Amino acid sequence: MTSDQTTVSPGEEGHAPVAPYAHGPSEALDKDTRYWAMGCHLASFALYLFPPAGLIAPLVLWLIKREGRPFIDEHGKAVVNFQISLLIYLLISAALALVLVGFLLILALVILHVVTAINGAVHAQNGEPYRYPLAIGFIK
Repeated sequence: MTSDQTTVSPGEEGHAPVAPYAHGPSEALDKDTRYWAMGCHLASFALYLFPPAGLIAPLVLWLIKREGRPFIDEHGKAVVNFQISLLIYLLISAALALVLVGFLLILALVILHVVTAINGAVHAQNGEPYRYPLAIGFIK
């Protein structure tokens, strides 16, 4: 067998090899870069301690660490855009809470935040890009 041949297990004939990730393997990004990008996502949980901190913490991390690190810049922008969008959605939901519908929207937004922030952190740790659903692109 030559070095360019691969072993195929019985029943696996005809399966194409998995293509490499578009941005390259996660090893191409150093651990520090991936951790800071992940930190931007996780910093948004400060929202539950002090609501303005949910936007301020990721914003500060992004502003400090983005220079010369496009991966952190990309993830930081995504987090900040989502946090601004989330703030707008929460304000609308709070107004709607006066007619009782808003409480369900607030609960849905909290669940959306928790799930997407964790998902974004995992993508950052794996060296992958991540886009938040429902995020408005305030920062390009």
